[in-house]
Amino acid sequence: VQLVESGGGLVQPGGSLRLSCAASGFTFSLYTMSWYRQAPGKGRELVATISSAGGSTNYADSVKGRFTISRDNAKSTVTLEMSSLKPEDTAVYYCNARSVGRGSYWGKGTLVTVSS
Repeated sequence: VQLVESGGGLVQPGGSLRLSCAASGFTFSLYTMSWYRQAPGKGRELVATISSAGGSTNYADSVKGRFTISRDNAKSTVTLEMSSLKPEDTAVYYCNARSVGRGSYWGKGTLVTVSS
């Protein structure tokens, strides 16, 4: 099983980034996918979730209206489009896959730094 995040980097406040997570080794379409983040010195926070078929999404209040989660089950990928980025969005962003009775998997994360 692998979850590999990409797309992180340094961006100025107000800018945009697109994170991707490529999954392999499990039946992607059966798993709910989420993005979490962990800022320096803080706990891991749920950012966004998308259901297995992609029909339902949920977001943390702090990112509503700025971030969009989507998935492509044919390509086994999940994407987080981030816009109007703020310094407080600086964190390591992690991809998570979970399914009742099948377990939960994590990627190693990608660092997003929002700074001028």
